[in-house]
Amino acid sequence: MIELSPVERQALRARAHHLTPLVIIGDDGLKPSVLREISLALTSHELIKVRVVGDDREARQEIYQTICSELNAAPVQSIGKLLVLFRPKPEDKKAAAKPRKPRGPRKTKKQLGARVELGK
Repeated sequence: MIELSPVERQALRARAHHLTPLVIIGDDGLKPSVLREISLALTSHELIKVRVVGDDREARQEIYQTICSELNAAPVQSIGKLLVLFRPKPEDKKAAAKPRKPRGPRKTKKQLGARVELGK
């Protein structure tokens, strides 16, 4: 599980304020398919909200801890039935290994010395 400083947690809570829940955990609880969906959402979005259906507060907290430990995510905030999770995006290995050179303006055919033939 990732640990966050209070300043980081506050910034993430502010970013998550306008998010809508991407995953909803129903009455069946936390299944492997639900964990997989949460992992996919974290991979693509970094910061997500999860809604847990049910009135048992202790069960919600247990689900929250299980998700964080299983998926190596950081618990950001838990308000009622909403859970906010954060996991940094993995670095793209290809992009990190080979930086792209900046391209200049494109050259026209005249500048390249090619003949421009019209109508043939």
